[in-house]
Amino acid sequence: MVTNTQRWVVLVGTFLMGLVGGISYAWGVFVNPMMETFGWSRAEAVLPYTVFMIVFTLTMFPAGRMQDVNGPRKTAMLGSLLFVVAYSLASLVGRFQTPVWLALTYGLIGGIGCGLVYASTTPPARKWFPDRPALAISIAVMGFGIAAMLFAPLKARHLIPTLGIPTTFLALGFITGGLGLLASLLVKNPPESFHVPSRKGSSSHETDIGPREAVRTVTFWTIWLTFALVAAGGFIVIGLVPAYGEQVLGLSPARAALAISIFSFFNGFGRPLSGMLNDRYGPLMVMDVTYILQAVTLLAFPFLATSDVSLYLASAIIGWSFAVTLASFPTLTALAFGVKNMGANYGLVFTAFGLASLSPTVASWIMGGSLDYSPA
Repeated sequence: MVTNTQRWVVLVGTFLMGLVGGISYAWGVFVNPMMETFGWSRAEAVLPYTVFMIVFTLTMFPAGRMQDVNGPRKTAMLGSLLFVVAYSLASLVGRFQTPVWLALTYGLIGGIGCGLVYASTTPPARKWFPDRPALAISIAVMGFGIAAMLFAPLKARHLIPTLGIPTTFLALGFITGGLGLLASLLVKNPPESFHVPSRKGSSSHETDIGPREAVRTVTFWTIWLTFALVAAGGFIVIGLVPAYGEQVLGLSPARAALAISIFSFFNGFGRPLSGMLNDRYGPLMVMDVTYILQAVTLLAFPFLATSDVSLYLASAIIGWSFAVTLASFPTLTALAFGVKNMGANYGLVFTAFGLASLSPTVASWIMGGSLDYSPA
């Protein structure tokens, strides 16, 4: 007999797996130390992260299919082991002082590991909580959202200055690998006999559609395109807000960077609230209201963000929008195509997130050398 406690233990496991992926996602704190230590350009220091994001995104589909077939535990366990391998090899950067080495270790191997772990978070959460699907999914992905906020200061203020870059990689390997293996032991699919009555308003009669059939539907491409566009808006804010605060508003680097901390707070801790609203009103209602607010904020940004307080307010709004995006699209995917193939289907949808991550580069290209942020 399955108890309610067992459901929540699994949900804690999915949260921890999201946290593992998010720890690796927070790369920005390495950029300046690498430029100073190895004499790399900014583009070279960012290269491993770029490779990581591309590989992570492309891995989500095969990882999701593997999760659907073999279960989340084996998939996440393999991903956790790859994290240990990736960071252990990355710690040799002091011997192989080239960004290509980190692109192959942290970027390629770590990106595959992240895809395997992250693909194992939302499907089991959704299967164990058919009565509160959006809340469960939002808690599962919450770890990914708050990891950067929690671990970026740890890396920047303690690990890198104290241990140096190579040993910091080794420490992160033990942290992510150990935490990932622990989380994978907590996560499993419910037994076939498991049944919880769905709440009023939640879908309990979903049609299971495989990825091949899903990509032939207008619904899939509508979801994919929407995901790409709204995530692009969030990525542009992440990429440009600190520079906007310093160059346009004349803020100090620390005060400008606070905007990103506020973004991260609303992005991470806003996800459970988004999940509760999704369960109560449906994801489309929540997304409609949120994305109208995001569009207005971005269009009015040059007129709205005229002081540090208004900049922080705009960052909070976009952070909330990101929370809604990462919490709602797995829910929407399950509603549209069912739970059985959720790993593979959401893996395909998630490729839109990878495309959106290129938007800050596009925004910088649109700006050129000017300080006019309005077109971007």
